[in-house]
Amino acid sequence: MANPQPHLIVFANEKGGTGKSTTAVHTAIALSALGHRVGMIDLDPRQRTVTRYMENRLDTARRRSIELPTPDFAVFTGDSIAALDDQVVTLAADKDFLVVDTPGRDDVFARHLAPHANTLVTPMNDSFVDFDLIGQVDPETFKVRRLSFYSELIFEARKTRAKVDGVAIDWVVLRNRVQHHDARNKKRVGDALMELSRRVGFRVIPGLSERVIFRELFPSGLTLLDKGHLGELGVSHIAARQELREMVSGLALPTRDGVASMDMLGAA
Repeated sequence: MANPQPHLIVFANEKGGTGKSTTAVHTAIALSALGHRVGMIDLDPRQRTVTRYMENRLDTARRRSIELPTPDFAVFTGDSIAALDDQVVTLAADKDFLVVDTPGRDDVFARHLAPHANTLVTPMNDSFVDFDLIGQVDPETFKVRRLSFYSELIFEARKTRAKVDGVAIDWVVLRNRVQHHDARNKKRVGDALMELSRRVGFRVIPGLSERVIFRELFPSGLTLLDKGHLGELGVSHIAARQELREMVSGLALPTRDGVASMDMLGAA
């Protein structure tokens, strides 16, 4: 597949329940809110979390007669790589960014798109259960013993991509649901991530905490960036908005001349 013209962002993690779809949706909407032309592909035709979120968002916009920045989106229901490539090319036309949300399992279509990404985002919960996807640690010292199959897969894909077209895939590991009350576990996971990142070459950035507000907004398709449409927000919600803004900024995505920077998302 020829690399699409827009900046391709692939959210991929073979474990479920890591907040992957939530972060993908909020990233795509944030980019749309900044004035970028954004496309989004949902690679999970069974769960359709991204698709349902965007449909809810369009319904809310119609019901309230308001305008909400929303990316063009589609769910992939094909059964071949060629069909996926065709849909990518179609949705990527005239876009600045193309965001792909992959299933929380080993998936042939996710494996196909990951090596073509400009930015590959792997959200993970802040625990050694999720860390096991990318590396294994010693049970006594918590030092990294070896890379996981997934890390080796991405490592080889990045090397191949660099040789083929000179593009360096920016692999970002996103720490979601950090447990602030368990400082020892937080430090151990953080130290292991830093050690592994030096071996493999990914970046580690903070993600989103576990907050009820993200689940509550799903039926309306709204996000914490939709100021003026959310009513009064509590202190915790304002903190969540700041986390979201910092997460999107941490992805360090390129912006076009004349388009607002991430700072334009506004302070909390």
